[in-house]
Amino acid sequence: MKKIEVFRKDKWNMIHVEIQGKQLVVREISDQWGEDTHIFLSRPALMDWVQERFSAQRFEGSEEERLSIIEKFKEV
Repeated sequence: MKKIEVFRKDKWNMIHVEIQGKQLVVREISDQWGEDTHIFLSRPALMDWVQERFSAQRFEGSEEERLSIIEKFKEV
């Protein structure tokens, strides 16, 4: 299993991707919502989710930070 950190604000707010064979497991950890786990069977499915989850309208942060997160997902 390979673990890739995509975003980390502090020890309670982070996003990382685990590559488990054919599956890509995204874990969003937040001090407000706890942990959300998303499982994808392909990179295109992951990137579709990333484009929706980190759309310019929904993202609360700078455009530079949003683009940085999307780029890190593309490297997975």
